[in-house]
Amino acid sequence: MVTIGEFSRLTHVSVRTLRRYHETDLLVPADVDAATGYRHYDVAQVPAAQVIHRLRQLDVPLPEVRRILGSSDPAERAALVTDHLHRLEAELDRTRAAVTSLRRLLSPDPAPVHVELRAVPATEVAAVEDDVALDDVLGWYAGARAELDATVGEPTGPPGGVYDDALFEHGHGHVLVHLPTASPPRRGRVHPVVLPAVELAVATHVGEHHDIDVSYGEVGTWLVTNALAVAGPVRETYLVGPGDTDDPSAWRTEIGWPVFSVGRPPSGAPPRTHGTRRSAD
Repeated sequence: MVTIGEFSRLTHVSVRTLRRYHETDLLVPADVDAATGYRHYDVAQVPAAQVIHRLRQLDVPLPEVRRILGSSDPAERAALVTDHLHRLEAELDRTRAAVTSLRRLLSPDPAPVHVELRAVPATEVAAVEDDVALDDVLGWYAGARAELDATVGEPTGPPGGVYDDALFEHGHGHVLVHLPTASPPRRGRVHPVVLPAVELAVATHVGEHHDIDVSYGEVGTWLVTNALAVAGPVRETYLVGPGDTDDPSAWRTEIGWPVFSVGRPPSGAPPRTHGTRRSAD
């Protein structure tokens, strides 16, 4: 038996932390003196203390720590730890994405957004559509794209999506993912859809989508500045994406907002004729 101080030195876990482990029943001392309350530990408890300490350093919740320690199945223990590590990696990705976005937002001299007004004709596409929660969009999109890719033999252009305003305003709305093709099939969830003709304010987002909201904000600011109002669900066109290259810096997504004028014409705006495609900065 060793005292709590000696056990602390053996494990590099502070006395305060060992007391907390005891209070939460994570690591109960081998003996507690009834008269003095002094804690004593068995040296056989050293590995357990070190395992607990490392799990807590990884922010493993207390109930999961108990499950890991209480399991006699090495495979189950490994699976529990692996699941938590995957969550940590996802959180790390979100943190890195937030840092990248903040650097872009806080840049002392950001590059001005380049917006192009474009008249787009009605287009027939193969589509998958549904009402989707905002938190589920990425998973739903992946499934829809896989179904489209497997069904549409000869796409005539890049894939795209149409996203209802309610998706952003209320966290749940209609989403349509599509591939342009000469003869849209009808199979499974895939069916023909005619996207109506529309006038779009278009800007290109570069890179991954973790900071695409910044690009949305820049386009929205340009619209307000140039007295244009949004006239329908936003469209995205995935010119270059993960299916084309593993290099995220090469990804290109067009953000297209249907617009109409609410006042003076935008500075440098093109005349609104069918097929118009000019830029306005």
